[in-house]
Amino acid sequence: MREITLSADEALIERASERAKREEKTLDEVFQQWLEQYAGRPGPIMTPGQYEEFMKRFAHIKFDRKFTRDEMNER
Repeated sequence: MREITLSADEALIERASERAKREEKTLDEVFQQWLEQYAGRPGPIMTPGQYEEFMKRFAHIKFDRKFTRDEMNER
């Protein structure tokens, strides 16, 4: 594996390190995941937990009918 050197604001690095620690990951692991997503390699866009949280944010939206294919494809 190739090593690289990055520069970032010290406070930003500290906050990222604290978050990674809470998620029981290293900053290196987090960066690897981000780099894979950024480079377009196959893999989940979000973790199952992130997906559940995303769906909860929109659970309040209800539809009283099904939309037709044409309606769903309208811009």
